[in-house]
Amino acid sequence: MTGPDVDGATRFDQIMTGILRDNDVPGATLAIAKNGRLIFARGYGYADFESRQMMQPDSMFRIGSISKVLTSMAVLHLKDQGQLQLDEKLLDILSEYQATAVGDIRLRDISIRNLLQHAGGWDRYVVADPTSREITRALGTSLPLSTADTIRYRMGRPLDFTPGTKYAYSNFGYCTLGPVIERISGQRYEIYVRDAVLQPMDVHAMSIGLSGPTGRGPFEVKYYEYAGKPIVESNLPGQGPVAAPYGDDLANCPSSGSWIGSAIDLTRVMAAIEGSRGATYLSADTMVEYLADPMLPPRVANGWWGLGIAVGPTPDAWSHGGLVSGSVALLQRTSQYVFVVLVNSWPPDADRFANQIHAAVTDALKSGLNGSATDLYAQFPSPYLPPSSP
Repeated sequence: MTGPDVDGATRFDQIMTGILRDNDVPGATLAIAKNGRLIFARGYGYADFESRQMMQPDSMFRIGSISKVLTSMAVLHLKDQGQLQLDEKLLDILSEYQATAVGDIRLRDISIRNLLQHAGGWDRYVVADPTSREITRALGTSLPLSTADTIRYRMGRPLDFTPGTKYAYSNFGYCTLGPVIERISGQRYEIYVRDAVLQPMDVHAMSIGLSGPTGRGPFEVKYYEYAGKPIVESNLPGQGPVAAPYGDDLANCPSSGSWIGSAIDLTRVMAAIEGSRGATYLSADTMVEYLADPMLPPRVANGWWGLGIAVGPTPDAWSHGGLVSGSVALLQRTSQYVFVVLVNSWPPDADRFANQIHAAVTDALKSGLNGSATDLYAQFPSPYLPPSSP
């Protein structure tokens, strides 16, 4: 274990080390904030098992779909600046893309609000997300696949439901929001998020991750799969077979799930959203919209999806998860705490594993945590690291 040994740490150390041991996982980090102060920051196990590099509290990880929180903040910031309206249509903004003759005329009806709410019309449980090779074969192109290729392919396919009529989690919906941000802001997606979203939140280290076995960035962990997971054919040209965590091309659709960051920096992000370290990042009116229940089916007992965040089981509980090959990420805000867990492996049942961690940390926090008497943010500043984009 690394990081300050603060009041109440023993209970969380036992939880985290036990879960890693029982699931044969190399390493993890846990950061907990309260009232805008970082009160707990620990690293467990190994950032790189082979070299015995210890996990640090501020080690960097792929955060998977928690990237969507950053994308939604960028879109809503543009809305607050008067540059974008949530009910504008996607294809009015990205006018170079239109439904093809074999596509779906309902594509014209998809709004930015629909995309933020995962109500754009795509349901991966009806039709699975296509692989990169499926798309390149259909378009007659070659790897690497671009975001533009991915969108162009989808314009030639039917929707699974009428936009705005139901909720269905969609990576592709958030894929399209990156180009929307670029078109409205006039900046590269990554640069705009870093400048307009993360910098005001006092976060300077986060960036789009680099792909492939040699793409490990400064302070970034090494990623592992469970024993026996087969190698995969890389989606990067010339790479050949690689371990599964290194087969994806993070440059394709980065607004959906390609950011890297530390658990500590992610608590900074949530503290800025909730306003516990100063003014809330979003305007009061936009904050209400961000958390509002859209009343979309299917209805569930424990909450709803807002404009880029899961809300529930109570209105003051907000969360997002991230599952990407080789990494599990959890971001949770409760009535009293914000906590983030990042793990550098994906066990065979990743959903069960994530739920196990979430339940264990949530239950432990019910007994309260004093943590550090001083704000640990000063001990773990967010260092400036360059973006991956030129």
